[in-house]
Amino acid sequence: MEILKPTQTKRLLFFLISDTLIFALSLYLSLLLRFNFSIPELFLQRYPYWILPFIIVKILFLWFADIYRLNWRFVSIGEFYKILKALFLSFVILFITNSAIQKFYTQLSLPRSSIIIDFLISSFLVLTLRALRRVYLEIINPPTRDGSKNTLIIGGGYTGERIIREMRMTNSGYKPVAILDDDRSKHGSMIHGVKIVGSLDEIESVVKEQNIESAVIAITTLHHSKIKELFDRLNRAGIKDIKIVPSLNKLPSRDISLKDLKELSIEDILAREVVEIDTPGIRSFIEKKTLLVSGAGGSIGSEIVNQLLKYNPKNVIGFEIDETELHELSMKHKGRQFLPVVGDIRDRKRVEYIFKNYKPSIVFHAAAYKHVPMMEMHPEEAVKTNVFGTLNMIEASLNSGVEKFINISTDKAVNPKSVMGATKRIAEILCKVYNERGSTKFVSVRFGNVLGSRGSVIPIFIEQIKRGGPITVTHPEMKRYFMSIPEAVSLVLQAAYMGEGGEVFVLDMGEPIKIVELAERLIKLEGLEPYKDINIIFTGTRPGEKLYEELITKDEGVKQTSHKKIFVAKASKNTYSDEIENILGSLDKLDKKLKEEILKIISG
Repeated sequence: MEILKPTQTKRLLFFLISDTLIFALSLYLSLLLRFNFSIPELFLQRYPYWILPFIIVKILFLWFADIYRLNWRFVSIGEFYKILKALFLSFVILFITNSAIQKFYTQLSLPRSSIIIDFLISSFLVLTLRALRRVYLEIINPPTRDGSKNTLIIGGGYTGERIIREMRMTNSGYKPVAILDDDRSKHGSMIHGVKIVGSLDEIESVVKEQNIESAVIAITTLHHSKIKELFDRLNRAGIKDIKIVPSLNKLPSRDISLKDLKELSIEDILAREVVEIDTPGIRSFIEKKTLLVSGAGGSIGSEIVNQLLKYNPKNVIGFEIDETELHELSMKHKGRQFLPVVGDIRDRKRVEYIFKNYKPSIVFHAAAYKHVPMMEMHPEEAVKTNVFGTLNMIEASLNSGVEKFINISTDKAVNPKSVMGATKRIAEILCKVYNERGSTKFVSVRFGNVLGSRGSVIPIFIEQIKRGGPITVTHPEMKRYFMSIPEAVSLVLQAAYMGEGGEVFVLDMGEPIKIVELAERLIKLEGLEPYKDINIIFTGTRPGEKLYEELITKDEGVKQTSHKKIFVAKASKNTYSDEIENILGSLDKLDKKLKEEILKIISG
């Protein structure tokens, strides 16, 4: 049960009491009007019997329409429609009830016309009460905006209108003074007293003319490349305080408000596209099934859990060695179909027990060692987890009759130069080979870096900026692919649904980004100047690192699937199906030249 805040409780009581009085009054007024201000004694005696039913029925319909949860400072046409709909439904119930009483028990009935008049009066009074709140706040007692920043609103649509309205009604610290929108038919028109002065191409001149101090990007559907362009232009114009509304797929279910605005982030600049997926198809694939996610506490694993739970599974088993991360995930999903299970994928007996006990239908295998330099130092651990841990999961899936196994892979598995990449490449090969050995369908999904994952470059850069710099970049030409975690996981679920067994799916990661440019943008997002406020230094490439990552090998190539952002890597000439036992046998020896042996096996 939701606990109301004191202000919410006061608002609820005020409107409940007000509506009770309105509904009692409107019924009396309807009888007065019906009988030309002279109510017969007979109907005056019936009036008390009808007051309570009228009040209860109307308040119940308004309650179930969520009218009493709304903040009437921001009442709009949509809320008025909800009120009218709720009161009309209550009118229908009361009218039918009165008609039945007229037929079977005439002594208690009211004139039908009085029921209609009551609906009109009560609707008018309820709507007027709500509207008066806005009239008072906007016209009679508007908030003072002394010291507020002159703010440019980018986007003159519905979202921009909501933001401007709330800025004008609250002491937010922002004063909207101009709007830019590329729809020329809107130019010259006003939104709540703020003029749409031109198109987005006029940012620099408007900033100067209107003495702009802050900006709000109020367009939910902008592509990240356009956001990047707007950020650069606003930054060059001297605007450091830049806010943005959530992207379309992250909009709140309620109407957007000022509290939903957020600081412009690197995710907005690099990965803001709304990913289109076959939601009904994915739901049919997941719904009512037991699912298992290995590495459930990691960046990718936890987001897989988050998204799977939206599709009404029977259970989601979160399999994770890090009990702290697993505990936090279980607290987040407390009361839902999430079951945390602590264990290590390298422990064959534990893996077998979990599969036997929970009987998952679908497995998402995200557990892996991922940091290249660390695995260069400890190659045997990469082999134990990424190869033999994966093998344990594969064999347990095969033996327990798992329907589908989805292996989360990486672009570092392509032409690997590192132990981590080589072991992930072997994991892909294992999935291909074992796909031919039973009824379980094994697929791999290969993609590049995700924004904001634990231990990745962006959180490291942000921490370095907080310390005052410098930011350390290994090489000025270092490039990487980037994708947001929710976007990547949405495509993983789409690929999982599409997979027929044996595929290596490759996600469209867009264009690779120079790491040094990423560092420069992060510095600018903090309102600082690269190389002036925060320096960037180059430390040299680390063991196992490549300047450019690839998503396919030179032998593979890709085939388009039915989804525009998902491809299938064509099988390379050597699938290792005959040599896999020898490969595993060689790795199991874990000799001193392990790294060289692994890379030799893959390249051979």
